[in-house]
Order: sequence, then C-alpha cells, then structure tokens
Amino acid sequence: MATFRVIGSFKSLARIAGVAVICASIGACQTAGEAGPTASTDKAELSEAAANSIAGDMVSRLAELVGPATGTVVLKANSSPFSKALLSALKRWGYAVATPDQKADSSKLIQLAYVVDSFEGSVLVRLSTPRFDLGRGYTVTGTGAVPSSPLSILRRN
Repeated sequence: MATFRVIGSFKSLARIAGVAVICASIGACQTAGEAGPTASTDKAELSEAAANSIAGDMVSRLAELVGPATGTVVLKANSSPFSKALLSALKRWGYAVATPDQKADSSKLIQLAYVVDSFEGSVLVRLSTPRFDLGRGYTVTGTGAVPSSPLSILRRN
C-alpha cells in the first residue's frame, strides 16, 4: 500500500508543478506595464457561450476591485471569441473601452491585458493591470463555462 501512496503523491506533485509552470509562464509574458498593456493572448478554443461566461465572471471581479464604470479601459483586443466577449462585458459594466492609439482622459485609464490558455481540460484566464492581476481556472460546459478554481488576486504596490 505504501508504494501506491508514494506514486500517487508523485503524480499529485507533478500535476501541481505542471500547473505552476503554466501559470508562471502566463504571468511572466503578459502584464500591463507603464507603457500600456501588452498584446493580449488567446490560445484556447472557446465557444461564444463559454467566452461570454468567462468574460462576464472576470469583469465582475474586476469591477469589485476598481468599481464599475470608474474609468476607460485601454485594451489591445483581437478578433477572438474571448476578446469580443470581454469588450461586451466591459461595456455592460459601464466601462468605456479604448485602444492604445486612441486619446482618452489619462487620469482614469485602466490598462488591461489578458491571457486565455488551456491546460489539461481546463481554461486558465488572467486579467492584468498595472495594480493587480486576476486569475482563475474554468471548466467548459455545453452551455458555457463554470469556475473550477478560486479567484487568484496578485496585488502590486
């Protein structure tokens, strides 16, 4: 029996290490710096319903930290389903959205970048601003997506 427990714990450690490596690589590459957000990345194949579910949840968490409709979000968007869903969710929460090349009131800018990636059947999502990062894992369902991990918040000074 002890042999199986040791092997099982090695498998658990290997899985945790794999998730940590994925999260670290996401965090190292995609943050919003002082010059503005980096290009957002969307590597997961999401349906429109899943993208809408995930974007709605993440923007509601963003609003908890910065307040709804408190500024203009500056985002380098693309044509992916998540990018479109994120833009829509931001607008539903009352945020104005601008691209980095548009002029906006600089006192109320919220620089935002995102990463969406898949790992072992889950979708990992991260929203990054100069002040904090939000991260969460999701399980995609037939009707959308549901959180599969607690919300992770990294605050910067």
